[in-house]
Amino acid sequence: MGDSSDSVSIDVEMIPLGGKEYVVETSKGSISVFVCGDQEKPALITYPDVSLNYMSCFQGLFFCPDAASLLLHNFCIYHIDAPGHELGAAAISSDAPLLNIDDLADQVVEVLDFFGLKEVLCLGVTAGAYILTLFAMKYKDRVLGLILVSPLCRKPSWTEWLYNKLMLNLLYFYGMCGLLKECLLQRYFSKEIRSGMHGAESDIVQSCRRLLDERQSSNVMRFLQAINERHDLTDGLKKLKCKTLIFVGERSPFHSEALHLSAKMDKRSSSLVEVEACGSLVTEEDPYAMLIPIEFFLMGFGYHRQPTLTSLLSSTQGSNPARHLSSHSSIAPELLSPESLGVKLKPIKTRIALEV
Repeated sequence: MGDSSDSVSIDVEMIPLGGKEYVVETSKGSISVFVCGDQEKPALITYPDVSLNYMSCFQGLFFCPDAASLLLHNFCIYHIDAPGHELGAAAISSDAPLLNIDDLADQVVEVLDFFGLKEVLCLGVTAGAYILTLFAMKYKDRVLGLILVSPLCRKPSWTEWLYNKLMLNLLYFYGMCGLLKECLLQRYFSKEIRSGMHGAESDIVQSCRRLLDERQSSNVMRFLQAINERHDLTDGLKKLKCKTLIFVGERSPFHSEALHLSAKMDKRSSSLVEVEACGSLVTEEDPYAMLIPIEFFLMGFGYHRQPTLTSLLSSTQGSNPARHLSSHSSIAPELLSPESLGVKLKPIKTRIALEV
């Protein structure tokens, strides 16, 4: 752990799940970082979507035994929450300046500096994916690779801008009301999982709904406003040379955004995985669909997990394996075929785009 500068101080509290919460005071204000694992290992940082924190955005993925054996075996995980989105967060003072999207990306590099992290892998979801992409553009030498889930990369469309304005007004006048929670759940999950079997909500959606109740409305407003005023990153995507793995649910409201981002990136260093019948929050709705692509992505960096692929595949039987895959050359398409994996999957559509 690195030495703090004059602008950075820290308060540490031991909390459950085998990690520590660090509240780091940056030049842009305080930010919560939940650290899991051995800090001597390479670093993987995460950043969640609007109104979510590391628990509500990433627990589905990290609680998978196979993901733990891959990610926690190789990395120390630094879960960065947006300002005021950590568990038990108080309302940010109304006197505190509003942060724009560049401020949020700059906070990330201050967190890295505090922990003495020179290079990191990044995992972000939707708004968090935008922030980490912007961070990678601004600090190219600090990012080894990006894993982006249903990412944003352009300015909001008029439809998204108005939808976000509606949510901002609901937050201002009514707080975390029922209608607002429905808007957010539509942002995160597909209709199928929101409806559930026999019209009943799934446990995942119910859990997320309960966690949304804990959010401070004013804090969510600050993050959502920054995202709604984001700028277009398209021109910088071609120059982004770090390896990038992109996931998107086919039912995500941001499906076209992910396709646009993938199309503008260097095909030699990026891959796109589309998950059938899934919303934006793939990490919660269908985390097993992420495991095989992430494993092969990390192999490109020399990482591996101790269990064999056989155990992974057996664990996905009866679950939701990766069902619709679209790949560029950083993940060899033959590695993702059912034949090479030694298992008979249900028929899937595979779209492959390769540099000729």
